[in-house]
Amino acid sequence: MRARRCPLSAETSTEAYDEAFDETGETAYGARAGGRRARGGRSVPRWRAALLRAAPALALFAVARVTGMLVMAGWAWHIDRPPRRTLARSWDSDWYLLIAENGYGRTLRWPDGAVQSDLAFFPLYPGLVRAITDVTPVTSGTAGLLVSWTAAGAAAWGIYAIGERLYGRRTATALVVVWGLLPHAVVLSMAYTEPVLTAFAAWSLYAVLTRRWLWAGALAALAGLARPNGIAVAAAVLLVAAYELVRCRGRGPWRLWAGAALAPAGWCGYVLYVGFRKGDPLGGYFAVQRGWTSRFDFGVGALRVVRDIVLRPTVLPLVVALAVVAASVVLFALFALDRPPLALVVYTAVLVLITVGGSGFFESKPRFLLPAFPLLLPVARGLARARPGTAVVVTAALAGLSFAYGAYLLTWSPIAL
Repeated sequence: MRARRCPLSAETSTEAYDEAFDETGETAYGARAGGRRARGGRSVPRWRAALLRAAPALALFAVARVTGMLVMAGWAWHIDRPPRRTLARSWDSDWYLLIAENGYGRTLRWPDGAVQSDLAFFPLYPGLVRAITDVTPVTSGTAGLLVSWTAAGAAAWGIYAIGERLYGRRTATALVVVWGLLPHAVVLSMAYTEPVLTAFAAWSLYAVLTRRWLWAGALAALAGLARPNGIAVAAAVLLVAAYELVRCRGRGPWRLWAGAALAPAGWCGYVLYVGFRKGDPLGGYFAVQRGWTSRFDFGVGALRVVRDIVLRPTVLPLVVALAVVAASVVLFALFALDRPPLALVVYTAVLVLITVGGSGFFESKPRFLLPAFPLLLPVARGLARARPGTAVVVTAALAGLSFAYGAYLLTWSPIAL
């Protein structure tokens, strides 16, 4: 395998990968020239070969999510709740779809003085919904679900691509399946923004791993327009770019500089837009977030909630949220000890830090962690090495928990997701 001192080009990384072997002993790609040979001698494009390799994992992911939706729908019908509206118009979904229908400008004022503005919600998801409703006869709720389902599939493929590149097909498949069976995975089937963020994040990180800097920066910019914690993707791209430039004494290609400049553009652009609109360019957006009781206080507010959960009777979603957050900290330690690529470490660390250190909506913290798929790599590697019977039992247990808890969250839970 050929090595270079400054491996900053996509070609260098791709050549190295083409010569690597996966867990099955087969080359990860076929012919170096651009794919592998199909029967009959035709060359298969590289992206199609990658999709074919990912197809079994994506099929399992689709089965998991469709089954989860059917379980939720069956229970919703049983209690006379419309399943489609439950998926499309629950909690924050309604805010996003109203932005898609009417634009920004909605504000709720509560008796206790709290002011909740729709400027807290980033614009990419409602923009995509509006684009679909402008060119098709579907409603905004249907468009929102189509965006989320498509993004969830794209995210699963990106997660598979990263897992395959690092650890082979078996681990990549396990990673996708476990991600689709998390307790809060029902969010991936709702009109919510987590699937969109995860899709752009996964492919941006994959672009970093393959040294495709323009793609990495552009996708990071889109991730930054999807959700507030999309800044984690930009942080990963920027720190990896800085590391590579230090290694090469500042002699990086122009694509590296351009990708690094693009990465934070989406997040910074929207934060500044809200700031100027509120008359405070640097603090306006964070003032809007404080109206939603959301602020970064290094975990002080979260610790108060934890104290109440431990000392007083409370609702199930808060108990599960505490368990998920605690598990995320442990999983991050296990993940980091394996010395994964810097991009994945930075991305995951920022997501965990924002989740653990932020106050407000403790019950939503597991949802905020859904894009942190690298946390599941230790679990996926363990499943990939386990005996088939053990893997089946663990997967079935995860599925039962995910489907039952997802139905509970959307039909019985007394607090928002």
